[in-house]
Amino acid sequence: MLQPIDMKKKQDKQPEAAPAVQPVQSAKPGIETVKQVRAPQLVKGMKDILPVDQPYWMHIKALIGRMMDDYSFGRIDMPIVEDTSLFLHGLGKQTDIVEKEMYTFVDQGGNNLSLRPELTASFVRSYLEHGMLTWPQPVKLYAVGPAYRHDKPQEGRYRQFYQWSCEVIGEAKAAADAQLILIAYKFYTSLGLSPIMHINSIGCQVCRPAYREALTEYYKNKRSQICEDCKRRLTRNVMRLLDCKEQTCQEIKAKSPHMDEYRCDDCKNHFMSVLEYVDDFDIPYEYNHYLVRGLDYYSRTVFEFYIPRGDDEEMNMLAIGGGGRYDQLVELFGGMPTPAVGFAVGIERVILKLKEMQTAGEEIPIVQQRKIDIFIAQLGERAKRRMMVLYEELLKEGFAMAEAFTKDSLRAQLDLANKLGVKFTVILGEKELIDGTIIIRNMEGGEQEVIDSTKLIPTLRKKLDAWSQKTTS
Repeated sequence: MLQPIDMKKKQDKQPEAAPAVQPVQSAKPGIETVKQVRAPQLVKGMKDILPVDQPYWMHIKALIGRMMDDYSFGRIDMPIVEDTSLFLHGLGKQTDIVEKEMYTFVDQGGNNLSLRPELTASFVRSYLEHGMLTWPQPVKLYAVGPAYRHDKPQEGRYRQFYQWSCEVIGEAKAAADAQLILIAYKFYTSLGLSPIMHINSIGCQVCRPAYREALTEYYKNKRSQICEDCKRRLTRNVMRLLDCKEQTCQEIKAKSPHMDEYRCDDCKNHFMSVLEYVDDFDIPYEYNHYLVRGLDYYSRTVFEFYIPRGDDEEMNMLAIGGGGRYDQLVELFGGMPTPAVGFAVGIERVILKLKEMQTAGEEIPIVQQRKIDIFIAQLGERAKRRMMVLYEELLKEGFAMAEAFTKDSLRAQLDLANKLGVKFTVILGEKELIDGTIIIRNMEGGEQEVIDSTKLIPTLRKKLDAWSQKTTS
């Protein structure tokens, strides 16, 4: 029985946190019951990746690995927790991510930390911290992992989401931009998707100030018509107004000045070179004057990939990835002036589209789950012990198998074998153990054959070969 607490004795001590499940006094003296608690649930915006979805993830990760090998990119895995200042400094204090969406906390040591909302800043931190400037340039890196934003959860968008990020650090030439665009495009088309790329050049530190000034003058005259967020952005980072999704702001944006009226000669030449490469690769694209993307570190080339959803392709486009140049970010973090370019792909959104295609009856290339050929079944304790050893022997021989050693009922085991769609079930009971025999059951027709247990492996190979020839003929 729980004893009452003497508060006078405990007043100098901090109360302990109550357990999730608390014992409470039963109606009957001397008996305790357990209070019912609500079953644990996922945090809003998070998602379990269940076994049924793993083939999509496995296929995408395998495709990424092959492509990165083809283009000589090295994999890097970075922590999901970084110092908050990394993102405040790199992404911009006035971005929506920093202002509204970052998961930030103070740890036991008083450090201000954040779950990474994207990966580029971490790439640059790692580049500087590990002295990659001394490596052969450019340094080509990629990562696949989660990022976190306290965004509004919706279909294909989660607060924990996975990105494939691909970066080229230490190269200013347009060929680097173009090759990354090609890699992203090949990734999508290899999955059977038909993306459309939007592309723009937002200029550099030389020519962008004049454009910002013209944009500010234009929006000052429209201040009463734009949304509250855009009114706030007008005095902080006017180019962010071009990224607003509000309908009224979209209409005002349509008549705003274009960056191509202000680009310097270097930016014009760089952008034209990128487009010439893209034309050579036959990559479909739209020149979008208003594309700026949502982060402050971008310069020159920016691009996004979209795929249509539903019947109205023009109004229902799903953004599945994008990127651009960030030529000042390394220097902003205290390094030498170092040009860089990269992109990120949202894996959940790609999988969402693949599932839509599969539901519509389209063939999509995904890794198929392992096909199980043989089920191992037993009846009796001694037979179970022998079959557990036999299972390991057959694994070494390369057979694709399944078992249910925790089940004693032969019927239950055969029911599971049927659900798994196996070709044959190998059965051992007490009688077969004594006789030195074993049973092979054809699960399609139900025929059973008793054989010498020492001949099991060659017999199984022969039966599987015959099955394969029958299905391919």
